[in-house]
Amino acid sequence: MAVAAGSRLAATGLRCVPAGRPTTTNVRIGVLNNLRAGAFGSRAAAVVEYLDGNSDVPHANTSSAEEVAGALAELADRGVEVLVVNGGDGTLSRTLTDLILHEPFETMPLVVPLRSGRTNTNALDIGAGRDPLVQVRQLLEHAKNGGIEERLVDRAVLKVEIEPDGVVQCGLLLGSGVVYRGIEFTHEKFPYGRAQGVFGSTVVIFQQVARALRGKTDGVVRPDHVAITVDGERLTETDVLLFLATGLDKLFFGLRPFWGDGPGGVRFTYIESQAFRRWTDALRILYGRRPKREGVDAGVVSVNADTIELELSSGLMVDGEMFAPREGRTVRVSADRRIRFVRA
Repeated sequence: MAVAAGSRLAATGLRCVPAGRPTTTNVRIGVLNNLRAGAFGSRAAAVVEYLDGNSDVPHANTSSAEEVAGALAELADRGVEVLVVNGGDGTLSRTLTDLILHEPFETMPLVVPLRSGRTNTNALDIGAGRDPLVQVRQLLEHAKNGGIEERLVDRAVLKVEIEPDGVVQCGLLLGSGVVYRGIEFTHEKFPYGRAQGVFGSTVVIFQQVARALRGKTDGVVRPDHVAITVDGERLTETDVLLFLATGLDKLFFGLRPFWGDGPGGVRFTYIESQAFRRWTDALRILYGRRPKREGVDAGVVSVNADTIELELSSGLMVDGEMFAPREGRTVRVSADRRIRFVRA
């Protein structure tokens, strides 16, 4: 199926640079399916079944991260302009990594994340609906009548470089401390499936905040030592309860622990245990209201930066992918790319 002339959306390289009003009528939609998303639960499987009966929609199936690059190359060769990602946070991160680092598409496609995985924090923030199959059907209709343009959402994408692991990964959320151990705890205590996603994570986070308020600093809420450099200047070296870096506007359950100023694409917050004195303090921080006391001395900092560099030995989470603790680890986080997503 040939791609109509002029149907490519305006962009320069991989940076989101609008050039007038893009043409979004009769754009070609393609779907990348993760056959293991949510243990190939009913939502992801329903999309695959629908696509198998619809020959007009190019789609490629993957069963491992190693297959994503080939699947994207196939969809690029077939002229896909709007790329639907049928999976969860991990699938989207793998897709963004290949799109940005390997550039299989001549022009960056619009990206549409579905809520088909165990964790779907990114898709939730971008505005994906609950039922992926319904969203795919609606998206195909929008593509015919030009309704995609009004559903565009820009987000800064993190580039995370981890050494000595030798990992470069693109995604939308990085966390450590309580975040990393909380996910481990959720996977251990909750049944496999969606309970390990937003529901389980929300329960665990509020449980652990309650423990921190009672002065408990062991187990999941034990502090981790980290040295933090912001835009080339050493900010602090301290023991933190957690840190987060993201390009998202909000996290699951409406959490938004970011209030920093500045134009940088990396939203970064770190919190020490003494920052939580009362529930009112915790709620202000978790929902993005500037705390009454902030700064290095107060043990809570939120900034927007171009680059964050971390020296630590604790475990890390990048869009649901877990990196076990390792001595002498350094992490560099930047965000000089913006991607246009579509609310499915």
